Amino acid sequence: MASSRGLVCIAAGFYAANCSLGISVAQRWVDTSKFRWVHHGLYILTASTTAIAFFASAAQRSPAAIALAPAAAPLFLLQHHGARPLRRHTRDALMAAPCYAAGLVLAGR
Repeated sequence: MASSRGLVCIAAGFYAANCSLGISVAQRWVDTSKFRWVHHGLYILTASTTAIAFFASAAQRSPAAIALAPAAAPLFLLQHHGARPLRRHTRDALMAAPCYAAGLVLAGR
């Protein structure tokens, strides 16, 4: 079984990459209009690896599972609310940040 620490790092990495891409698009530094699937693909990877990291952490009785569990709510809201208005989309995305930060700290113990 993979270490929960490594899986939490992977999930947090995909989350950070997706946020970075989202910020870059919102600031018009990057144009993904012809490649919207990249942001959607990163979202799917983020949600999938977060679920895997949660279940692996729970199976290994790591406290990181408790930190990652609430990330499910903002990930659901992102899918449910969509990208407009951008302010709400940004708020939904940023609500998950403390979960990943805490997960990384707790997985490192």
